[in-house]
Amino acid sequence: MGARVPALLLAGLLAAPLALTAGTAAAQVRSVEVRSPRPFGIFLGDLVEAQVEILADPDFRLQRATLPQPGPVTYWLDLRAVAVDDVTVAGARRVRLRLTYQSFYAALDARTLEVPGFPLTLASEAATGLTTAAVQVPGWSLGVSPLREVQPQRREDPAEYLRPDGRGGRIDPGPDVAAAAGLGALAGLAALALAHDRAWGPFRTRRGRPFATALRVLRRQRAGAEPDQAYRAALLALHRGLDQTAGRRVLADDLGDVLARHGAFRGQAEGLARFFEASRLAFFGGRLPAARAAWPLAEAEMLLTRLAAAERSA
Repeated sequence: MGARVPALLLAGLLAAPLALTAGTAAAQVRSVEVRSPRPFGIFLGDLVEAQVEILADPDFRLQRATLPQPGPVTYWLDLRAVAVDDVTVAGARRVRLRLTYQSFYAALDARTLEVPGFPLTLASEAATGLTTAAVQVPGWSLGVSPLREVQPQRREDPAEYLRPDGRGGRIDPGPDVAAAAGLGALAGLAALALAHDRAWGPFRTRRGRPFATALRVLRRQRAGAEPDQAYRAALLALHRGLDQTAGRRVLADDLGDVLARHGAFRGQAEGLARFFEASRLAFFGGRLPAARAAWPLAEAEMLLTRLAAAERSA
């Protein structure tokens, strides 16, 4: 009897660390809970949400490589998405999984099916090494329902098996038509005002926009006439625009007086001076090529464009 006491004492001493280790492992994972907002009335093709909540010691982290991967779970169930929320709350580590499944079970009657569970791994890394804890997420039940009766009441006309189309409320189009007509009228008035301001369409020849008219003449001549003829027409159009703006014939010596009375065109004084030099060469000096070289048709068009813009702003 005395010999057996030391043996029992030795066995107890050896078993103590094992018991301590088992207690520590049990304390690593505190709880595992599965929730589903609506685990019943699931039809073919429906999406099913489930939430798994795991509480563990605060130094443990989820090993994401152990998460279930989206894809087929069983022949009738697919896992579509997995979202993870891994935070520390109230002295514990909370791992929350949001799982989205899709059911492909074509039920003939209402029945309960089992969604299989899956394993996860938590790990704690310390100076002494890596400690892991295995977590088994339990399976849970899912109630599926049929889309139609297995054997509906017999009917003579097959079309009677279909539900009739729903009737929508009658919509009065009057207010919408009136609003569209009013907005269309406002848009038309705005377009007329813009055309009048820009001298488009029927307002092309209206008085008060001589430089806009001269610009259209220049572009028309440039597109269809010979270069020399188009250049002469451009010079004449610019002369007529200046004359109509001033209300009299304008010569080179009158340019300063015209610009003093029409301040909107003072910024184009240099271009107008070059125009008069080119006009003198072309019409009085008989040197049309020299005029075109000194002041090309492109510069004439640019000057008229700027004058027409200043005309609109004035």
